[in-house]
Amino acid sequence: MPSAPTNRTLQDRRSAVDRYDFHGLHPNVRFGTASDRYAGWMGQIYPEDVYADQVSSRKRTLQGQSFEERQVPVASVREYFKHFGVLELDFTFYRPLLEEDEPSSNYFVLSKYLDNAPDDASFLLKAPQKFFARSLRRKGSFVDNPDFLDAEGYVETFHEPAVELMGDRLDGIIFQQEYQRVADSPSPEENVEQLDDFFSALPNDAQFHVELRSEHLLSSGYFDWLDERGLGYVFSHWTWLPAIREQWSRCGERFTAANDQVVTRLLTPRNVKYADAYAKAYPFDAPEPEISETEQAHDMVLDVTALAYRAEAENALLNVVANNRAWGNAPDLARTIAHRILDEEERRSGASGDEG
Repeated sequence: MPSAPTNRTLQDRRSAVDRYDFHGLHPNVRFGTASDRYAGWMGQIYPEDVYADQVSSRKRTLQGQSFEERQVPVASVREYFKHFGVLELDFTFYRPLLEEDEPSSNYFVLSKYLDNAPDDASFLLKAPQKFFARSLRRKGSFVDNPDFLDAEGYVETFHEPAVELMGDRLDGIIFQQEYQRVADSPSPEENVEQLDDFFSALPNDAQFHVELRSEHLLSSGYFDWLDERGLGYVFSHWTWLPAIREQWSRCGERFTAANDQVVTRLLTPRNVKYADAYAKAYPFDAPEPEISETEQAHDMVLDVTALAYRAEAENALLNVVANNRAWGNAPDLARTIAHRILDEEERRSGASGDEG
């Protein structure tokens, strides 16, 4: 549901955006990020004098290259929500909340987030890949996933504990499916049938959003099915997917979620692999010109702005979820889009005044 209309002036909102405060920018737009604890955001989102001595680090290796990932503590989520209106938590993608009828480590991490977040915080939660991936990487190769579309397992080990823990702070659950080659996937029609069996067995106490990363499965029948089921289509700016403006055309220029919320996830530059995007964006503390100053980055900003005004026309709420890899620094990507939305508002109000 859209938020209350803002009564702040355009200049006041621009000043707030320059401080990375995205609240009240537009009643039909809510900004957030995919994950949140990046130490590179100190000075933007997290006060350095508070968190500089609370940073932890871990090593990560991608394609033979080593990186030090620096994180602020979970308690920093209090500061996060002073700037953003929604947070996508993606650590739940890798493990359910219950394992062998006992709380998993993710259950306790999620509980800690909820203990520290404001009572009115809004979260988007990623469903575990265990239940939505056709294949999983194991020891360097992909193997068939025996738990693919196991509705009962999903409900018992993830959905029910998530709803119980989060209550009204759970604004939606995102189901992300991996890229599949045509030869390794069912036909678009078979895919819809399989997904329908799964989603028809799930409770209707949360809004689901679906992100398929295989372009050949984005058929008109798929979008019709999403619409009929009230499942949200995720407009994803990602490596092997078409541009958001083409996705908008393919989906029949409509939003499909039953609760009138829309999710756009800005993840990686198109035609750039995850590891390459990560290496370019690291350490995530500033825009990276090799990413942010490209033509496709410019188009991404314009496409999201167009979605924002489409959401306004449809009285929907657009959740803009920014990722470091799509820009170099997620807060700056959000700031750039926010200013572009305000530019368009100024242009429209000026045009309206000219006509009057």
